Amino acid sequence: MNINDCSNLTKKYKQIISAVHIVYRLVNSTPNLKELSLRLTRLLCQFVHASSASIYLLAPDRRRLSMIAVFNNEINILIVNPQELKKACAKDVDVAQGNSVFESRMMGMPLVTDECIGAIVIRRKPSEPAFDDYDREMFTIFAEQSVTAIRNLQYSEQQQKILLETMKLVRSLFEKQKDRYRGHSSVYFKIVRSVARKLHMNTESINNLYYASVLHNAGAVDIPFQVLSKKSQLTPDEFEVIRNLPKKSAALIKPIEFLKPVLPIVLYLHEKYDGSGYPSKLKGGQIPLGARIMAVVDAFESMVQGRPYRERLKVDEALCEIKRYSGTQFDPVVVDIFLKLSLQRNFKNYLCAVRE
Repeated sequence: MNINDCSNLTKKYKQIISAVHIVYRLVNSTPNLKELSLRLTRLLCQFVHASSASIYLLAPDRRRLSMIAVFNNEINILIVNPQELKKACAKDVDVAQGNSVFESRMMGMPLVTDECIGAIVIRRKPSEPAFDDYDREMFTIFAEQSVTAIRNLQYSEQQQKILLETMKLVRSLFEKQKDRYRGHSSVYFKIVRSVARKLHMNTESINNLYYASVLHNAGAVDIPFQVLSKKSQLTPDEFEVIRNLPKKSAALIKPIEFLKPVLPIVLYLHEKYDGSGYPSKLKGGQIPLGARIMAVVDAFESMVQGRPYRERLKVDEALCEIKRYSGTQFDPVVVDIFLKLSLQRNFKNYLCAVRE
């Protein structure tokens, strides 16, 4: 083997290592399966110099397609509509059922772990060079890395779905016992989300706010009924029990890996903007933005719904109270957005629905 051959071989294997490394980084930075599939098709076209790349994923029954990600070096699209999925190329569907294809201008490999979960397919135009052995090697390695990445995210999303359904069940059980525990209104998260969007929070952060809105009172299961329902002033010991609610809630969700970004929101929801809150007396920007948003919405909901120890207020009265404590209890920026939104019909309807 001459020097040029060695140099070319070294260059090729550097490309292979680079491909593996990039896929690994991609998995760790991509929050969901749909986005991962789209990104993988773009990477595949880049590394194997294909004119198009497609990833096909099968539904849990393994009999039909659930999703197709496609990139043709111009357009990157995701197909999930059942009618559109039925139009998939028969040859590609055959690959998804477990049959590999290696042709001069088309290569397809099933994505197989313990079972076939889909396929990955690339193509070149008739005017482009045929795939060679090195292209096949690159494609095979890429497919092997991709199936591991996809399967891991599938497991993660399945676990999240199961957990979310469990959380919803727990919340519904709480809400059926309104004499013991007052859950959030049906529009609570819609209000939180509206404020978050005005503050330009991204999708992942808003999703975390949803989890926080469901879970932040999870620790209430450990608080005695007589404390939760007490109409008179709490004793110092009872108040300390209430103050420990954020820590109890955080402790319940801490073992769940994907909920770690939610922990600061749950833990610091009762901090106050001026630093007089609990449990850590955080001040201003030290308090997570999600917690600052939920603090305003929580306080509003508490005021208009009423509590065992306090009569409920009208919507406009509660808005005045929110404004009154801007800069002390609440973040003034969040309050300003909340009040401006309250002038809009849809948002005002949400606020009125909280009181019903």
